[in-house]
Amino acid sequence: MMHVFHTRMGVCGVDYLREALTSVKLLDSDASPGDSKPPKAVIAAARAIERHLGGSPQDLTGLAIDVAALPPFHRTVYEAARRIASGTTTTYGELAAAVGSPRASRAVGRAMATNPLLIVVPCHRVLASGGALGGFSAPGGAATKRKLLALEGAWPLVKSAPPPFDAARAVRHLSAQDDALGKHIERVGPLRLRVVPAPSLFFALGRAIIFQQLSGKAAATIHARYRLLFDDGVPEPEAHARLSDEQLRGVGVSASKARSLLDLADKSLSGSLPSLGALGAMRDDEIIDALTAVRGIGAWTVQMLLMFSLGRADVLPADDYGVRKGFQRLHHAREMPTPAELTRHGERWAPYRTVASWYLWRVPSDNEPG
Repeated sequence: MMHVFHTRMGVCGVDYLREALTSVKLLDSDASPGDSKPPKAVIAAARAIERHLGGSPQDLTGLAIDVAALPPFHRTVYEAARRIASGTTTTYGELAAAVGSPRASRAVGRAMATNPLLIVVPCHRVLASGGALGGFSAPGGAATKRKLLALEGAWPLVKSAPPPFDAARAVRHLSAQDDALGKHIERVGPLRLRVVPAPSLFFALGRAIIFQQLSGKAAATIHARYRLLFDDGVPEPEAHARLSDEQLRGVGVSASKARSLLDLADKSLSGSLPSLGALGAMRDDEIIDALTAVRGIGAWTVQMLLMFSLGRADVLPADDYGVRKGFQRLHHAREMPTPAELTRHGERWAPYRTVASWYLWRVPSDNEPG
C-alpha cells in the first residue's frame, strides 16, 4: 500500500507493510492519492518526512523500515547510511570502509543507486570521491540532491578550517600582555576557533539578515526553507530578485527582512558591493563601511563575517554583549565595560583581538565551573 502526501519539495509517497516503510519516493505532481487510511505509525513517519523536507531537519533514524527482501549487502549499506547525521556527508569509499568492505565503493554506489527509501536512507548524503556531488536517482537528479543537502545545511560543501594566522603565537602574545586573560586562556586550553568560508558574499549576508533577532533553530528553519526557493538550494542575487513577496512570506521571511534581502540583491547586481574575493585586499574598516551600506547590515554582522568567514585576526566586537560580559566576569567588575572602555583596554591585545574575543566568550559565570 502507498500513502501519498505533499511537502515543500513536491509530492512524496511511502509504501508500507503493516507499520514499516518499504519505500519512500518523490513523485510527479499528478500522482494518485494512494491509501487514505494508513496506520498511525505510517502517518507519523509521513509527518516527520514532511517536516524534514519543509526545512526543519528531523532525526529519521527511528522510523521503522522493512528491507528484508533486499540483498544482505544492500541491507548492511543502508543501515550504515542511516547513521550519517543530517548536515554531514560521507563518500562511497568511506561508507564502504564503514561496512567492512573498503574496496567495495562501486558496490556501495550501486546500492545507493537502487535505494528504495529516499530520505529515510539518506543516500543524498553520500558523495563521490574528492567530495564531488555524484548522481542521484530521484526526480530532478543532482539538483534534487543539492536541495536536500541545502535544507540540511550541508550544501554548498564548505569545510571549516583553522584560522590563517599563527594561533600559538596569538595565545603567547595575549598571555604576555594581559595577566588575567592569560590565566583564563590557560584554563580554557588551546584555541579552537574555526573559519567557515562563505560560498558568496550574497549568501553570507543573506543568511545573516535572516538569522537576526531569532533563535538559532527558528532562523535555521526559515533559512532552509528560503534556500528551497532556489533551483540548487544556493541563493543568488539574480534568482532572489525574481522572488515575490508572497514566496518570501511563505517561507517565514518578515516584511522588513524581505526589504533588506532585496536591497542586498539590488546592490549585489549593481556592482556597488565588493566581491567576496575583493574583500581579501581590503582593510577591516573598509569592509565594514562597504557592507553596512546594505539595509539591515550593521557593524556587528560584518565583524562576525570578518572573524568567522574571512579569518581576520584583529577584530574586537566591542558592542557584543557576550564579549563585554566575559570581560566583566574575568575582572570581577560590578558593571560591564562600555564599548569605548573595552576598546581602550583591548588595544593591548592587538594584533590578535579576534582571539581575545573568542576567549572572552568562554568566561564562565560565577556559578559555573572555571
